[in-house]
Amino acid sequence: MITCFIRYEIDPFRKTEFAEYARNWGQAIPRCGADLIGYFGPHEGSATTAYGVYNIESLAAYESYRARLAADPLGQQNYAFAKRERFILKEDRIFLKNVSTPHGAFVKP
Repeated sequence: MITCFIRYEIDPFRKTEFAEYARNWGQAIPRCGADLIGYFGPHEGSATTAYGVYNIESLAAYESYRARLAADPLGQQNYAFAKRERFILKEDRIFLKNVSTPHGAFVKP
């Protein structure tokens, strides 16, 4: 299992549009085969940094997933929405593997 971290630089005056974009992916990404952890938008600190995070089995599975996402009607609409509205200024993707598992149980102090 690998985790894809997408770092977005967004227009700080278009956070509402980014939130709509994120909600749309919340429907399309799981339907197309990835385990969506979530989309995270600005709250405190930077008003321009946001993240999308999901798990996928492998890079080969990622390639198949991306093809399904590109063919998905909501995926197509969401790509077009972002392109038209231009609220995403920059997007970077990195794939990481969790190397700290298994975790111990959380003990509340």
